[in-house]
Amino acid sequence: MKIQHFDYIVIGGGSGGYAAARTARETLKRVAIIDNADQLGGLCILRGCMPSKTLIYSAEVLHLAQQDKAFGLNIPQATVDMAALHQRKLKIIQEFSDYRQEQLQSDRFTLFRNRARFINSRTIQLDDGTRLSADHFMVATGSVVSVPPISGLDNAPFWTSDDVLDLDFKPEKVIVLGGGIVACELAQFMRRIGSEVIQIQRSPHILKEVSPSAAAVIEQKFRNEGIQLYTGTTLKSVQYRDGNFSVSFEHESRLLTVNAPHLLNALGRRPATDGLGLTAAGISTLPSGHINCNTMQQTSNPRVYASGDVAGPHEIVHVAILQGETAARHATARAAERVDYDSLCGVVFTDPQIGAVGLSENQLKERGIEYLVADYPFDDHGKSILMEAKYGYVKVFADRSGVVLGAECVGKDAGELIHAMAVAVTLKANVRDLLKVHWYHPTLSEIWSYPLEDIFDELA
Repeated sequence: MKIQHFDYIVIGGGSGGYAAARTARETLKRVAIIDNADQLGGLCILRGCMPSKTLIYSAEVLHLAQQDKAFGLNIPQATVDMAALHQRKLKIIQEFSDYRQEQLQSDRFTLFRNRARFINSRTIQLDDGTRLSADHFMVATGSVVSVPPISGLDNAPFWTSDDVLDLDFKPEKVIVLGGGIVACELAQFMRRIGSEVIQIQRSPHILKEVSPSAAAVIEQKFRNEGIQLYTGTTLKSVQYRDGNFSVSFEHESRLLTVNAPHLLNALGRRPATDGLGLTAAGISTLPSGHINCNTMQQTSNPRVYASGDVAGPHEIVHVAILQGETAARHATARAAERVDYDSLCGVVFTDPQIGAVGLSENQLKERGIEYLVADYPFDDHGKSILMEAKYGYVKVFADRSGVVLGAECVGKDAGELIHAMAVAVTLKANVRDLLKVHWYHPTLSEIWSYPLEDIFDELA
């Protein structure tokens, strides 16, 4: 059988894969992309970032309208139109998807709509029997929903995030399993469109990816909005009978059972490596299932690289893009810098939002770094008070010389506000320099000046 040879082959056409293919194509002529999805575009565009944030923003507008009296307004009957909401989301996603498909199907790449598996260290075979070889490969196959070993869960017709993002009706009542970012964002979305929501988290706090103080703000807001939130639980069993789910769990030494017609399994995702033939290619994985990579995203097979959810350590689209670009530059013998995870920015799109950048307080303590810290609450800040956005705070960490090491923001538009400190962390700015900035009054951004001033006073 004749084997087609390419300079570079990418398995997976999502954000990380496309970034690698695009970067490789800058210097290489024969670049192939293999993707067997029904629709091209990847998780972020089709079933992740863009559809979820479209729905979440609509729910935020609805929630504001329903708080009309707090703003001295009278907005009668602010309700959701799920059919219209669904169609708006589809229209927006189609625009993003069309552009990505146009790029992937351009004559710059050879596109195979198929599944691939390694049969040796430098050859893959497609489901139709076609064999391809390459000088270098990129594995960017993403992740899939994980089903933990909870009695009855694997056989239950639960929803995944895909199902929630595709809803065209308002669920009466939903049980949400999990307290991670996806679970929390979708739990609040469903609550705000009018669903009764019961959320069950195994850890002591939701959002273990953020600080306990940040998680506590969101927990308070969720409960105030009517989400029945249980934390520190042990899930025992899931039963589905006659169109109804029953979930049993231990909470505060009591065995509880809750019921609802719908169940969202948001207990996490795992790397999508099934059927890839990693062993045949000499590619090792970590205990988590992620592909083991060095700082250049190179696997234990030096011909093969990996990026995005399949590689970790963060399931964030801009990390996948950076990893893909780094890997392609390294494979094509160009100058490549490793991804600097110490300056990464992260956002949780709950309301209030959470934004964080740089080193967290826990990381600073673990590394034994001496630091100064100051914070300021939104409930004492002029602009947030007049916006009725009083939940949360901002916090800044700096070293003993005043260089900003990290920051955290929990509050209105935190995902936008955190980028002021993202610039500071990336450029290793000093609080003295940041206090030269004209922080305009009254703005939300102005709140950063207060912890910066407190740290400056400690330096002085």
